[in-house]
Amino acid sequence: MSKTNSLGVRKAGLPPLFLHALFLLVALLVHGTAAFGQATRPGTRGSHSSRPRPTLSADERDMIDRAIEVVCKERKRDPQGSIPIDDMQGRPSLPVQSVEAVEGAARAQRLLPVAQLLTVDALRRVASEYNFQRSSAGSLRLERAILRVQNVMRVKPDVDSRDNASVFLRNPKTITFGTIFLAGLKSDEAMISVLAHELSHIADGDRASLRILFRAVGERASALTGLTIYDQQAEELTCDYVGALAARSFVADSPAYDPLARRIARAVEHNCVNDDEGDEDHLSPRNTIRAILALNPTLTWELVYDREDQIRPRPARGN
Repeated sequence: MSKTNSLGVRKAGLPPLFLHALFLLVALLVHGTAAFGQATRPGTRGSHSSRPRPTLSADERDMIDRAIEVVCKERKRDPQGSIPIDDMQGRPSLPVQSVEAVEGAARAQRLLPVAQLLTVDALRRVASEYNFQRSSAGSLRLERAILRVQNVMRVKPDVDSRDNASVFLRNPKTITFGTIFLAGLKSDEAMISVLAHELSHIADGDRASLRILFRAVGERASALTGLTIYDQQAEELTCDYVGALAARSFVADSPAYDPLARRIARAVEHNCVNDDEGDEDHLSPRNTIRAILALNPTLTWELVYDREDQIRPRPARGN
């Protein structure tokens, strides 16, 4: 290190062997101090490495497994249950003018203004939870993201998109829905969830305004589930998470006779697949449900106990 050259030891008139030994001692002390000062725990990165990592207890993991089972059982029992996406993939293309596609498109367009309001609310909640607005730059990025959500105007059905929904940032005022997807999402809750997912992509925009928020959600979900969630997977998961929160708010704002657990399940039950595979950009469908529930224990509790989370005791945290 350069500090050893500024000590001026030779000017003291000391013997060369002593000087050599002294230089070695100083070098060891300096390098040793630097090494201790920079030490980090294995597996930690970034400015918050000293914070304890969130974990799930065995009981919490069991609750999530039970909640996933509830979601997928409700899908089978529910007349408005969504078709799993692996089932959609195996179906023939559906014309835009088919009854199912027309009804689905009409539902999506009708719910778009509601989904916009709920997406804005959910994005604000997630941004607050992850301290995204702690700087003026973060606050400005969020407000611009919200403006992009508010500017979306229409849903466009598309045969070639089949079982997908997507947004094209060159035309950020339109959400494109595959006709099979429109037909497969049979409830308002499911449609709100998917609309909010796509609106979250639009919120991010073409300059990745919410990248830091996506990364934070992905890191927390990774720690909780043991999965590795980063880059595009973190973005997709955050959009799914916002969709689930928006759908839950929709349930609260629109009372119905259906059981609470059934209505919450509709937000994610299209992920109840038999062929559970992910890719570079997406978690597997069932792992998507798992990560969402890990991020929000309230949803897990409400699915398992089929009532609002009002008096639930705080679960113990794992070490």
